[in-house]
Amino acid sequence: MPVERATMRFPWRRRPTAPPAAPADTDDDLQLARQVAYRAAHRDHPSTVEVLAVVEEMLADENGYPFAVGVLENLQNLASHGLDEFRSAEDIRPLLGPRSATCWDTLTDFWGDVADWRLRTGVPMESSAPILAVESEELRLLLWTSNRTLPTGEKLGLADILRYEKAVGASLPDYSHLAAALDVAGKSSF
Repeated sequence: MPVERATMRFPWRRRPTAPPAAPADTDDDLQLARQVAYRAAHRDHPSTVEVLAVVEEMLADENGYPFAVGVLENLQNLASHGLDEFRSAEDIRPLLGPRSATCWDTLTDFWGDVADWRLRTGVPMESSAPILAVESEELRLLLWTSNRTLPTGEKLGLADILRYEKAVGASLPDYSHLAAALDVAGKSSF
């Protein structure tokens, strides 16, 4: 009997309290994308395939697209650290639908472009070892999803992405980290 995947919901996602016409809360969506990826990336998570099926469907929806990209990007970042508790990129890749696979490859290429740009700047990158040694679960969620460990063991993070987008003027198709950061900052009190 086929599973109806389009109806699956993330059980830990709060129901929106604003009317449907209200603008999305980018900060809440970014945090939720981190949480979804963090759970789904665990090797022992029983619903990773179902979560990825929902992400696949969300990529086809203009309103769900940024969230889905965020989940996939966070999954890649978690997989990049090579930690035993998380699935590797090689474990996740075969579980992706066609839209998700295209997005996955685009994210891989984009982060590679940022890494190349960062190397050309001549500023040395730091090791990812300090963030991987963090013991606080809440801090791990934030640091491990917003940073990527390169094959060299160096760390590339969202700050690098923002600098790249600003300096080069390039972002992912239909998704800009800089625009999302500016949206979140515009809602902050500082």
